[in-house]
Amino acid sequence: MTDSPIKTQRDGHVLEVTLDRPKANAIDLATSRIMGDVFADFRDDPDLRVAIITGAGEKFFCPGWDLKAAADGDAVDGDYGRGGFGGLQELPRMNKPVIAAINGICCGGGLELALSADILLAADHASFALPEIRSGTVADAASIKMPKRIPYHIAMEMLLTGRWIDAQEAARWGLVNRVVPAADLMTQAREMAALIASGPPLVNAAIKEVVREAEDMKFQDAMNKITKSQFETVERLYTSEDQLEGARAFAEKRDPVWKGR
Repeated sequence: MTDSPIKTQRDGHVLEVTLDRPKANAIDLATSRIMGDVFADFRDDPDLRVAIITGAGEKFFCPGWDLKAAADGDAVDGDYGRGGFGGLQELPRMNKPVIAAINGICCGGGLELALSADILLAADHASFALPEIRSGTVADAASIKMPKRIPYHIAMEMLLTGRWIDAQEAARWGLVNRVVPAADLMTQAREMAALIASGPPLVNAAIKEVVREAEDMKFQDAMNKITKSQFETVERLYTSEDQLEGARAFAEKRDPVWKGR
């Protein structure tokens, strides 16, 4: 995708997705629809196991919604495409791990996009905010997600004031997994992706589905759903070749060879 605002690169089982839309990597409706297609294709490609989402350049990861495009007629409630805004946060059956490599300013819808990833690595100069309050609108997805990810009172302060936090504070509250030197960000993201991709893909899928579906369930209800074979990915795992391969590899004291089936 050389002329697209979304650049993709495959490396083995890993897909790198780069938001490249100068000057700030803001997302308009057309870009969001492309992102939805990219992540849906990633989800459905049996050879891909992990994705990395990052921004081009060194200043912006993503500031969210493109207000200039909105001023030119892009409706805030327009067609975002598959997966909703940014193509990821509402994409159904997304049972593959996604790493966000946050290379700069990450705010508004950009922070909501990052929150849709499973692991967040931040460059040491990255910064975060939910400034929607200052423009008289609501950070809807963040209002749902943030109080579940970080302490309630910190999330509410960010939502109600639009206050910026730096990468170190974000790590302190558990918003990101770790802070790394900017020059090492993609190297560490790729190492993390390679580590996850080397693992059993059917287990990764089961983990993602169980975590997602059980988020608002009582513990015993979720366990009952597992034992009644009501999680598709768990049932597929328990009847798979990989399940047998894991046991055989352990017994034979060798590394398992995962086939994803």
